[in-house]
Amino acid sequence: MTLPRSIYIEPTSRCNEFCQQCPRTLLTREDDRDLSYDNFRYIVDQFPVLERVVLHGLGEPLLNKELPRMISYLKERGTYVLFNSNGIALTEKRGQALIDAGLDEYRLSMDGSSRETYAHVRGVDAFDKIWRNIRAFTTKQRALDVNKPAVSLWFTAMRENLHELPGLITLASEAGIKEVHMQRLVYFEEGLAASEQSLFRSASQEELDVVRTSEQLCLEHGITFSAAGTATPIDSLTRDFGERPWSGCRRPYTLTYITSSGNILSCCFAPFGHKSAREYKEERVLGNIFEESIADIWQGERYQEFRRAFESHQPAKHCSQCGLNWSY
Repeated sequence: MTLPRSIYIEPTSRCNEFCQQCPRTLLTREDDRDLSYDNFRYIVDQFPVLERVVLHGLGEPLLNKELPRMISYLKERGTYVLFNSNGIALTEKRGQALIDAGLDEYRLSMDGSSRETYAHVRGVDAFDKIWRNIRAFTTKQRALDVNKPAVSLWFTAMRENLHELPGLITLASEAGIKEVHMQRLVYFEEGLAASEQSLFRSASQEELDVVRTSEQLCLEHGITFSAAGTATPIDSLTRDFGERPWSGCRRPYTLTYITSSGNILSCCFAPFGHKSAREYKEERVLGNIFEESIADIWQGERYQEFRRAFESHQPAKHCSQCGLNWSY
């Protein structure tokens, strides 16, 4: 089986926020660690072709000082590179380094349009600092007449914060951001990651109207309004995935996720939902790239067993929940 051409790599598992819907805050997780540049090279050089690399996981990518160097190396290989970030560490110096490295996309994670809601959801009082940083960054891009990285805003929609989405679109427009992406909540019944916060197939008419208002605002501001997969924002909250909601996913055959410790997971949903280190190791981890080659792991019995289960009516737990607790 051909090795994947699209991968996730965690530059770090450290973070400077305590988001109340994040498994890093609420569940068992790997030890905090930065991926060294040498280990990064050891990983990516095992892939003959890399068309797309997502340089994030459960940590904040900008906390790894080697990040621009990693981006530069991938760009030398002709790879499309992007990551999500909370923006707290997007200083002028780091912003310039991202531009110089050739980063293709910078996705700002932003879950409220007010300081109070942001602090409640994200666990830190950093709203004003983040917007100063992002405005300074987009101003620098205009001054340099560069359009990379493309800056977008990623919003996790919950009952707790949906009412602030229209205000967030206005803030995005004022900062020169041209795309707003509405993510559905991944829930596992801890903190704000609770089913009662989920809008999927349970949104009220009033809540759907907020999304429609947001669509209209984006249209007026010339902003692209997107959602999970190929769905429109409204469809992403209302569509029916059927009896086997995971079955349309191709990630078991086309993509892999590598943590800063070298653990191989099936996708970015795998870190969600486990309650113990043992469950994580036994159910989610398919190998470790510092102990075996990616070729041996990708074609090995554990990955093959995972794929066989995926094709059955009893896939791994994180697959069976995909499309119900989340959208691929």
